[in-house]
Amino acid sequence: MSPTTSHGSASGRRWLALGLIAAAQFMVIMDTSIIGVALPKMQEDLGFTPSGLSWVFNAYVIAFGGLLLLGGRLTDLLGARRIFGTGWVVLAVGSLMAGLADSVTVELAGRAVQGAGSALVAPAALTLLFSIFGTNPHELTKALALYGAAAPAGGTAGVFLGGVLTQYVSWPWVFFINVPIALAIVVLTPSVMPAGATRRGSLDVAGAATVTLGLAAVVYAVVRGPEAGWTSASTLIAGTGGLVLLGLFVALQANLREPLMRLGIFRAPNLAASNFAQLMLGAAWIPMFFFVNLYLQQVIGLGAFASGAALLPLTVTIIIGMVAAAPRLIARFGPKALTVVGLGTLAVGLGWLSELRPDGSFVVDVLPASLVTAAGMAMAFIPSLGMALSSAAPEEAGLASGLVSTSYQVGSALGLAVITALASGFGADDAGDVVAQTTGFSAGLLGAAGIAAVGALLSAAWLRTPSNEGSSQEVPSETSSAH
Repeated sequence: MSPTTSHGSASGRRWLALGLIAAAQFMVIMDTSIIGVALPKMQEDLGFTPSGLSWVFNAYVIAFGGLLLLGGRLTDLLGARRIFGTGWVVLAVGSLMAGLADSVTVELAGRAVQGAGSALVAPAALTLLFSIFGTNPHELTKALALYGAAAPAGGTAGVFLGGVLTQYVSWPWVFFINVPIALAIVVLTPSVMPAGATRRGSLDVAGAATVTLGLAAVVYAVVRGPEAGWTSASTLIAGTGGLVLLGLFVALQANLREPLMRLGIFRAPNLAASNFAQLMLGAAWIPMFFFVNLYLQQVIGLGAFASGAALLPLTVTIIIGMVAAAPRLIARFGPKALTVVGLGTLAVGLGWLSELRPDGSFVVDVLPASLVTAAGMAMAFIPSLGMALSSAAPEEAGLASGLVSTSYQVGSALGLAVITALASGFGADDAGDVVAQTTGFSAGLLGAAGIAAVGALLSAAWLRTPSNEGSSQEVPSETSSAH
């Protein structure tokens, strides 16, 4: 084989590897959104209560967000390729459980197993991306753009595909669809992915348990608060217990020799601030999808398929923005400026969306405002993700990947819990009363706009402008020699 042919084959494998990594991001995010349009059918068949229905989403996101740090640690210890493949196997098992469920308990267990699988896949995928493309800043920006575009594509594809499967097949297929895709990726992974470095070390199982249970308890308290009362014993016990567990997690990390999350990593320039930006993005973005989908179906009266199709323009806008516009804007204005402007634009779009009307229409009330939110997400996601990943040393790439994925998913879980509670307080749960429902949805969207606005303001104050402002996603000078 000639050197040219060999080089072309290696290059082809790298971009095929990026395709699998992007597929991982696509599937992980799709699994958070695909169940949205299937929820009414699942409620009918499995007997969910209205308040319990949100746990079909929360069971996945809490397991996902709570176990991401463990996934990052396993990636650093055992190698990214091994954890990437293992995660897909776990995700397939959870998908089978959720699709075959005949009770609320089994359904939520399946969703939690799906989340655990995703918690292995996500940090391993980001670590693989950085190991393959991290030596070339220009290629890294392109790879991050494609990876980033896969997230909103997966979110909207989940809504669209969920509508198709729910309306024309049956709701269990929103889970079964994962199985053949997962198996295909497991088969392809060994031939296209680098093995990744491994090293000796121990696992902080206590840390993984306390952060996952603590997050679950806090989200449970926020979800239960409007129904049981904010001062009820169940709400206070769950909320206080969750905060105690999260405090115990931090204490463990400060005192263990090999913690799940080394607290000193947050001293890296921009790492804490960029993770905060990702947290605020998740907290504002996921509630938008949740409430817009409910508005389209429960107020406007669109079917599951039409509701999913209605969000395609938003997805196309995000993909074009992330792939074509964001890398050029980062090179021109720098990652800090783009993150701040993106979060601000997202806040404006969400504020516009909050003007929903009970007798509104998709074209007037949803489409134009949703395109503004899409532009904001496209601008903010890539630069904040790139700064978070490039801030850590290579031996902690899995931890950095786990941290940024955790930030987004924890933001999604807590943001949805808080905004759902807010919307419920304004009448979102009043089935059959479209005026009350619309008022509740509007309140939720306005709350999400507030989250994005706070994210923009604090990012402007907290993020530091890299010295190499004009270049995209470069590694800070403190860690560039390590890379």
